[in-house]
Amino acid sequence: MKSIATCYSEHAIRVSNSYCSGPSSNGVLLSRPSPARPEEITCSYRARHSSGKQLVISLTWRNSLRQQGLIISFSDKTAATSPKWLLKTKKGRRSFGQCSDYAEIDVSWDLTYARFRGGGPEPISGFYVMVQADSEVVLLLGDAHGEECEAGNPEYVLTSRSERFISGSTYSTRVKFGRAGTARSHDVMIKCAAAMEEGNASYTDPVLLVFIDGKKMFGVHRLRWNFRGNQTIFIDGVVVDMLWDVHDWFFGRGQVGSGVFMLRTRRGLGSRLWMEEDEEKKKKCVNAHENVDQFSLLICACNSNSNSSPS
Repeated sequence: MKSIATCYSEHAIRVSNSYCSGPSSNGVLLSRPSPARPEEITCSYRARHSSGKQLVISLTWRNSLRQQGLIISFSDKTAATSPKWLLKTKKGRRSFGQCSDYAEIDVSWDLTYARFRGGGPEPISGFYVMVQADSEVVLLLGDAHGEECEAGNPEYVLTSRSERFISGSTYSTRVKFGRAGTARSHDVMIKCAAAMEEGNASYTDPVLLVFIDGKKMFGVHRLRWNFRGNQTIFIDGVVVDMLWDVHDWFFGRGQVGSGVFMLRTRRGLGSRLWMEEDEEKKKKCVNAHENVDQFSLLICACNSNSNSSPS
């Protein structure tokens, strides 16, 4: 049996299904469309107050015809998510009063000179968002904060990121999968392309391709019939499970079909796939540090024609 180190040296790929291919791209016709632009990005952070209490903060950056701006919500490890609030102005401060286990939560933000990548909804520089719980800074994002925001190093970790795309056949983003503070950013690209079988120029058999930093990790052939599945890969020595469900792209009854892709880190090959874990075991993981390395990336790709793959 090969060791983890050996598997990692051999392209860091683990292939177990006949419909999945490895690094080779033989038999795949790759088009080069521009990646679709996300309409909405939601990031969830788990923050720890000096008192030991936790606070989950969700920020949704939205840029659609229906709504633009920043949406924020709060929850703790036991309570349900609080109502969502839309911060309409580019700069401001808002107090939310009693929220979760805290007497008061204050949010300050400044997006006046924010810069965005490729017209996406999430700023990459020239902004800041600060969250205070009972007068203590628990979350500080961005690079444009002044001295009034300097308050030590708040303790928080990004636990999940979800991106919503409308139309398109190529979806890309940039994320970190390893331990906070030491992880490198990686370019993740998911593409739905046409496949040719044995030289027959028939483009009716779509294939799903997954790339990390421009390198093909695996491909899923006969996607119309293999519309659900999972694959395990290694990124920076971290075990990452990828799951996909594109059933509605081909068989959905509505006007819009959604394809869902999730990449989630796992503690190691010896641990079970996250969705197979016992519910009682999940309930016992109440300490934030037990799951500090667990991260999930969710991509939802909607297409106006649910009876065919994205074009």
